Amino acid sequence: MAEVKSKVLIIYTGGTIGMIKDADSGQLKTLDYDLIYSHVPELKRLNVDMTTMSFDEPIDSSMMTEKDWIKIAESVYENYSNYDGFVVLHGSDTMAYTASALSFMFSGLTKPIILTGSQLPIGTIRTDGKENLITAIEIAAKQNDEGESLIQEVAIYFEYHLYRGNRSTKDSASHFEAFRSPNYPQLATAGVEIEFNHGKLYRSQNSVVSINTKLNNRVAVLKLFPGLELSIYDSIFDREKVDGIILETFGAGNAPKDELMKNYCEKFINSGGSILNITQCNTGFVNQGMYETSSIFQEVGVIGGADLTTEAAVTKMMIALGERDLKKREEILQTNIRGEMNC
Repeated sequence: MAEVKSKVLIIYTGGTIGMIKDADSGQLKTLDYDLIYSHVPELKRLNVDMTTMSFDEPIDSSMMTEKDWIKIAESVYENYSNYDGFVVLHGSDTMAYTASALSFMFSGLTKPIILTGSQLPIGTIRTDGKENLITAIEIAAKQNDEGESLIQEVAIYFEYHLYRGNRSTKDSASHFEAFRSPNYPQLATAGVEIEFNHGKLYRSQNSVVSINTKLNNRVAVLKLFPGLELSIYDSIFDREKVDGIILETFGAGNAPKDELMKNYCEKFINSGGSILNITQCNTGFVNQGMYETSSIFQEVGVIGGADLTTEAAVTKMMIALGERDLKKREEILQTNIRGEMNC
């Protein structure tokens, strides 16, 4: 009896991985992913049934908006029952934002959504795109002995490593190993064999998949620095323009003891806004109240963001702001809902 092939849907949104060099002009152009086997013939050796679809107009990832995240999520959701796994081909620059957003938009995932891309076009001799694509598909198709998908979350695969999507950040603009997961272990490492970190894989509390497309993008990010003249940024605290603020603070969530900062935050929160405090350090977490310099945030209701990445904080805030109920919004921001933070 022939082995049943896993079915994987490949969604091309744009990015370097989908570019090839025109033999005549030498210019880069978008690859027709319906012809993927002619450019990556190694895919034929995988025991996977693959289907491809593309955005009508592939875009550079720097142009991604929440509307594009919704488009990706709906493409997966509409095809969810027909495939065992999904691979999203995406530019690397904002991949961690998209992966984080998708993780919060989906509830009840029991199948993988693997984002991947490359630093060099797939038509380049030294490209990293072929290995990233092949292994991402292999991981998306991987099942356990019970016939369930091994990965049941949104993840990023890049240069031999699989990371939780909402724990990832782009670390390098020039190295093939472009991503890292500063506060959470890798989900898998691809060597001669793909070694999975089984104890760190996410499992949803329910198995009924759904998507939430109510994102509010009225979010601002303010990175503190010594000598910051806060009055320059007063428009960030204007509730007519902004509903949620991400504060990137020092160390474990600290900021100068400034009465203006306290007043701005207090007024913003009392008028229905939400503020999330995350550390600008590469690793570690916010612990509001640990030092006196973070006490003002505790006093006025700023929410500590634990060890959230900026990408996860921004996208989680967008999801939370989709809730009109302030208590529900605060609960979302304070709770580890998709394995994105250690509370």
